[in-house]
Amino acid sequence: MNSEEGLIRSTMKAKERAYAPYSKFRVGASLLSSGKIYQGFNIENVSYSITICAERVAAINAILNGALDFEKIVIATDSKEFPYPCGACLQFLSEFAQDMDIILINGEGKVEKTTLKKLFPKPFETSGLK
Repeated sequence: MNSEEGLIRSTMKAKERAYAPYSKFRVGASLLSSGKIYQGFNIENVSYSITICAERVAAINAILNGALDFEKIVIATDSKEFPYPCGACLQFLSEFAQDMDIILINGEGKVEKTTLKKLFPKPFETSGLK
């Protein structure tokens, strides 16, 4: 089930599981790595600053299962706006992919395709630690 349609179906199921009692802003994500799909969804907290995004939950799910080479991620929301990943998620994803396909789906079912490099061309890298 690593077809684009399979990723989209997985993402829609993940979105339904989002824990968003405060904002009601549900986000689902499905990440593809080595032919396997890893789901994630946003998990809010009453202390908003510790809320975790769907993209990072999907990435952590993949990492917990030994997947360290990310190929593609699908992100969906109920909003009419496209669910672009935040800077923290883009930086997190860039640790495991120099570039990857990103598919965004809004609440109207419209699809936008982009890449990690287009959205985040200059991530912080190990050279910055020297």
